[in-house]
Amino acid sequence: MDTFQEATNAEETLDPPDWAEVGALSHRILDDAIAYLKDVRDRPVWRGMPAEVRAFFGAPLPRSPAPAADVYDDVARNLMPYPMGNVHPRFWSWYMGSSNFTGALGDFLAAIQGSNLGGGNHAAGLMDSQVVNWMKEMVGFPTSASGTLVSGGSMANIIGLTVARNVKAGVDVRERGVGAIPRPLRYYASDQVHSCHRKAMELLGLGNRALRRIPTDAGLRIDIAALKAAIAEDRAAGFKPACVIGTAGTVNTGAVDDLQALASVAGEEDLWFHVDGCIGALIAVAPESRSLVAGIERADSIALDPHKWLHAPFEAGCALVRDASAHRNTFAVTPEYLESTPRGLASGEWLHDYGLQTSRGFRALKIWMALKEHGVEKFGRLIDQNIAQARYLTGLIEAEPALELMAPTTINIVCFRHRLDGASEERLKVFNTEIMLRLQEEGTAALSDTTVQGRHCLRVAIANHRTRRSDLDLLVAEMLRLGREVEAATPA
Repeated sequence: MDTFQEATNAEETLDPPDWAEVGALSHRILDDAIAYLKDVRDRPVWRGMPAEVRAFFGAPLPRSPAPAADVYDDVARNLMPYPMGNVHPRFWSWYMGSSNFTGALGDFLAAIQGSNLGGGNHAAGLMDSQVVNWMKEMVGFPTSASGTLVSGGSMANIIGLTVARNVKAGVDVRERGVGAIPRPLRYYASDQVHSCHRKAMELLGLGNRALRRIPTDAGLRIDIAALKAAIAEDRAAGFKPACVIGTAGTVNTGAVDDLQALASVAGEEDLWFHVDGCIGALIAVAPESRSLVAGIERADSIALDPHKWLHAPFEAGCALVRDASAHRNTFAVTPEYLESTPRGLASGEWLHDYGLQTSRGFRALKIWMALKEHGVEKFGRLIDQNIAQARYLTGLIEAEPALELMAPTTINIVCFRHRLDGASEERLKVFNTEIMLRLQEEGTAALSDTTVQGRHCLRVAIANHRTRRSDLDLLVAEMLRLGREVEAATPA
């Protein structure tokens, strides 16, 4: 045998040696996946992992092959029974969305097709752009606007705030850096703004102090008069007011800033108007609730999350920018190996010119398939359903003397706590935290906790298409039962 033949025989691939065998395993996995979601309500929301499962994830790097069926058995035994729980109808800890089966199939098909969405002339690129166009239509942006799919809300906000910096800097920041900005920039947001905005300020080289947190009113919305005063004060001190961030659904309570008023202030003061709509932007498609986000269509940029109220499997965020040229000019770099050609594969649009990633996953397919299957009107009704469920839970709390509502319920986030007669704030915190942890450990419901106006409380974020009002009835009943048990076991 000659050397060439020996080399050919030695060549390897990751494709399976027996496609029929892998087909049978794939059918088994699909059947298990269907059962997993079909019966999700019958399982605990969350449960702790036993020691042997934790030890499994400490195993060393595999150096030799194992049968694919054995690999899947490891996954079925050690991974699938111990999820975060956000697909469960009683997962209300963090604002995540709860996935959907068609979207999961989309993720699988995207992985099989394997396209890189950095750009190029291929169908996945057109679908990516189509989904962005659909997002623009949902929030009332013009067709001339720009956008990009990203990992999630934090990155979507960073995209919008970066464009704002470059537009308002007064110099070519990309060439000369932030040190060349003549007057230090100032951004404004409410004191309820998400922590990702601090990260954005740090990443942009402006620093945390460049973000002024403006006090909020009784509804925990940004105080417009206080905002105007802060802008005037900064101008007088030699700073350059550059951007105001409106929040369409704060992470703590779901409060929605007065977006119409903020748009007007931004116009009067020559500020970029960015909306963090990662929680509530898609209320714009909800027939009964869309007025809550009126004015979002006037933004210069919007961050939103299809993996929340469109229930796309993680991860899927979207940044929209009204001025497409400003968007592209903020990120585009064209090295010789990524130049466009008049025909062929490189003749398509380079989607990486609108963000930080050159390599981009095919996020669009899972969103596209679910929207095609259900239609945007159904997603709007599901948003209204979650908001109505939050109001229902609020009514249960207000009708129960042992429970106390801690903030106004604006959309789908309810902040409350169990009362404890004569208890200090610190004891109330310990008491309610213990109730929260027992709910998790018993697998009944997953809540989170937060602090609202200096007081600790529990937080229910209903962003789940599987939640029913009976789940909320159960939550209140279990809260009261655990409250009695914890109180009896806790010394005064």
